[in-house]
Amino acid sequence: MTHSRCIELLAPAKNAEIGKEAILHGADAVYIGAPRFGARAAAGNSLDDLAGLIDFAHRFDARIYITFNTLLHDHELTEAERLIGQLYRIGADALIVQDMGITRLDIPPIALHASTQTDNRTPAKVQFLERCGFSQVVLARELSLDEIRAISATTQVPLEVFVHGALCVSYSGQCYLSQAMCGRSANRGECAQYCRLPYTLIDGRGHIVARDKHLLSLRDLNQSDRLEELLDAGVSSLKIEGRLKEMAYVKNCTAYYRQALDRIFNRRPEYRRSSTGISTIDFTPRLEKSFNRGFTHYFLDGRTAVPIASPDTPKSLGEYVGQVKQTDRNSFVVAGTVSLHNGDGLCFFNERGQFEGVRVNRAEGNRIFPASRSGITPHTTLYRNLDYEFEKLLSRPTADRRIEVTLRLQAVPDGFALTLTDECGLSVTVREDTPHQPARTPQKETQRKQLAKLGTSIYTASRIDIDLDEELFIPASTLSKLRQRAVEWLDRTRRIAYRPERRRAEDKSARYPQSSLNYLGNVSNHLAEQFYREHGVTRIEPAFETRPVEGVPLMFTRHCIRHMLGYCKKTPAGKELPEPLTLLYKGERLTLHFDCKACEMTIQRESK
Repeated sequence: MTHSRCIELLAPAKNAEIGKEAILHGADAVYIGAPRFGARAAAGNSLDDLAGLIDFAHRFDARIYITFNTLLHDHELTEAERLIGQLYRIGADALIVQDMGITRLDIPPIALHASTQTDNRTPAKVQFLERCGFSQVVLARELSLDEIRAISATTQVPLEVFVHGALCVSYSGQCYLSQAMCGRSANRGECAQYCRLPYTLIDGRGHIVARDKHLLSLRDLNQSDRLEELLDAGVSSLKIEGRLKEMAYVKNCTAYYRQALDRIFNRRPEYRRSSTGISTIDFTPRLEKSFNRGFTHYFLDGRTAVPIASPDTPKSLGEYVGQVKQTDRNSFVVAGTVSLHNGDGLCFFNERGQFEGVRVNRAEGNRIFPASRSGITPHTTLYRNLDYEFEKLLSRPTADRRIEVTLRLQAVPDGFALTLTDECGLSVTVREDTPHQPARTPQKETQRKQLAKLGTSIYTASRIDIDLDEELFIPASTLSKLRQRAVEWLDRTRRIAYRPERRRAEDKSARYPQSSLNYLGNVSNHLAEQFYREHGVTRIEPAFETRPVEGVPLMFTRHCIRHMLGYCKKTPAGKELPEPLTLLYKGERLTLHFDCKACEMTIQRESK
């Protein structure tokens, strides 16, 4: 008999309130920032708030992972050590880390996950991290299904992949553009997002190839129709990006992926969810209604002709609405089947190719009265990036989550006993002393209704057995006491039974795949240096954040501007484009270099 594999839906949370909603909407785990060191400077949370979220999640056997994935400087190690101890004491399930110096701190045995910022794209790298005691490894977003399969075939550690949300154009952990341009490090949670800016591209002869285009801005990831293939490739954790996103985004995306996974599990018993409880969703989730720049599978199928970039705008397009059929002075008519509402936000590209937005003041069927004059003309393609009614719906309670239990009522000497058994097989029995009184009328249906009143708990009754040899009258107050005490004891039993994973042992004989590390190794403190030296690295240069280096690549990416613009040298019809290619932005010059054999592009900043 083969055992089913636990599959985790991992949702983001900016704060504890959003984290709780992610759990209610079906997340098996949530990742969230601590007060410091969480790689999102704007998404820190207090220990008290985290403790409340952890307690809430554990009621459903869901896990809370703390993002602790910034590079640490030597003077921060003591504070990091203290904070990790506090996170362990409040029950955090794991730390998502980038800095290997954390493994050399004096910390409790909390599980460690290797962040995608540790640049995990080869079997050798993942094998090394597994031997070093990491309980889960987040793979690079750029990997294809074949590359994921190759890693899974040679490792046992659970593999985590992003399935939805914004894409960094550079390999995570290998982008130094923001640090070099303005001193804000992506590896320290302060990325200034230079990849979302408009650039002018010039060729080696100084000719303009593209003007004011967002050439480094990617579409958003959406693997919702490829989940089964990812599971079959060996993935165990499916991650939604978005720790800075608002409540409605997390509700909508989590609910959508929960329902998609459950449909797979119903057909494929070899896969099962990794937490308990069933989420009831009170709306129809639709991914296109949440922030998106258009969707892409990225490199899941390798490099294809399907666009992965969003060069016209880095802003949210939302959902396609239709085309403008006619306009007049105060309104326009849309040819489409989407119902528009007062307060909706519409967006479009005007005749100059510029991205604009307009608010719907009044909608009368397909005739729209905008709140302000706009550049909308006939044949303009419209998108809706704010559905007012949908957002209003998601601002209310939209999900409930319950754990199924069976109840069994029995007569015992001098009273009655009630047994509650949850879907995991945990069971409690409580009794209440009261005289047995023969009933004049049938009672069992009334008794079932009374015992089924589990509304204020996290449980729902899947079956209620009244195991009495004769019809007995039981006061409603007695049944109520039995039910309440049984629920309290089952809550306690589930808390005691919950076992967070502990950190795995580190194999000190494991050797790092390279014997030397330059600035790309991101070694920013003496403990990280100690870690790598103990694992066979003999030459170590400091992190770029510690000692900036002139004349080196600042971004490494599989996104290729040549390919995007139709100038790929590997394509038979590929047009010539004199090199070097340079991106211009407000006096800054970034030179592009192409490694066609590896199918990668790097970006360097020209010295002034």
